Amino acid sequence: MTSTASPEPPPGGIEDRLQTDRPHSARVWNYLLGGKDNYPVDSQVGDAVLSAFPEFAAVARLQRRFLGRAVRFLVREAGIRQFLDVGAGLPTADNTHELAQRLAPESRIVYVDNDPLVLVHSEALLAGSSEGACAYVDADVRDPQRILAEAGRTLDLSRPVALTMLGIMGQLSGADHPAELLRALLSALPPGSYLALSDGTDSNEALNRAVEAYNQQSAHTYHLRSPEEIASWFAGLELMEPGVVATASWRPDPGDDTTEAPDVSVAGVARKV
Repeated sequence: MTSTASPEPPPGGIEDRLQTDRPHSARVWNYLLGGKDNYPVDSQVGDAVLSAFPEFAAVARLQRRFLGRAVRFLVREAGIRQFLDVGAGLPTADNTHELAQRLAPESRIVYVDNDPLVLVHSEALLAGSSEGACAYVDADVRDPQRILAEAGRTLDLSRPVALTMLGIMGQLSGADHPAELLRALLSALPPGSYLALSDGTDSNEALNRAVEAYNQQSAHTYHLRSPEEIASWFAGLELMEPGVVATASWRPDPGDDTTEAPDVSVAGVARKV
């Protein structure tokens, strides 16, 4: 396995950037998934979210399972061997490279995140097959040119790439122009590439209150959007069946409980033509 990390990380030392006195989204998400890579401030916010919306942990698990189904589709049916995972989060079970390389050991994966704790754990994140390659880029989704330049050290951007973006678009406010940032990433990928995306919707009042409570305490805010707006991000791409649907309903595996949590996120996979 070859592995590389970004040679020019954003300014600020790791200790300064950790901000252990303020919750960070990747660490709160890790707590909600039952992980241990978080601080008391993150678990406190996680508990506040669960108090307002007890099903949130189940929603987090459903989104993680969507990643597994999407990667299996992309490897087995679409023949994809390169992945650009933006907003990777902290390592947990069945990371993108594990899912892909289990089916195709030659798969190459680049993870992107700007959470300093993810950077600290990147060595564990990069452990993969000897036939393939993994890399970690310490960058913000708001800097697509940096992401693409660094990803090009590991991926062949002249060949199809699967861009996976799970929950990351919600980290962007309207002022960040999320649709434009997504187009900038997709425009650099060749035809035959894919987008796998899932994000939270504003269709549940309890979730809206939980996210509002989170935003009041977190170093970063999350922005729920309508299912229609999220679906619009797939414009110009060829949607795979069943389209943009509730995350739990995107090609569920036999035996999956699609009613485990309310439909508060949507997901889709689409091909660039």
